[in-house]
Amino acid sequence: MTGDLSLPTGFGYGASMRFAEADGADGYLIQGYEPGAIRIAGQTYREGLIVTPRRLVPGWGPVAAAQLTPADVEALLDFAPQVILLGTGERQVFPAATLLTAAHKRRIGIEVMDTGAACRTYNILVGEGRDVVAGLMMM
Repeated sequence: MTGDLSLPTGFGYGASMRFAEADGADGYLIQGYEPGAIRIAGQTYREGLIVTPRRLVPGWGPVAAAQLTPADVEALLDFAPQVILLGTGERQVFPAATLLTAAHKRRIGIEVMDTGAACRTYNILVGEGRDVVAGLMMM
């Protein structure tokens, strides 16, 4: 990753974060986030989404972690990644253990964290060449 990405007003530090711009070889990287918005590939998304190095699926998942369903988790598992990052909004909220069972049975790691941490971790793992999928709920 090289350079500093200039993001629109509102994308900054504190409750939000800016990231360096990718050179394109890494695939989709998260450029920034703030409450109610995530910026990827120059586009701002205002709803939950799935992002992998090669795919971006807006409109995924629940508004709140407590509403997560088996179908939401299956949508992440369909990518058959090494690891799933589950961004649960402003705070880390662990879903019911029964929702994570399918990932454990397939020997796919699943990490639950607040969405900001999931965005940062996703970019690091993509930069390392890891096969990662992130399911991100809005903060």
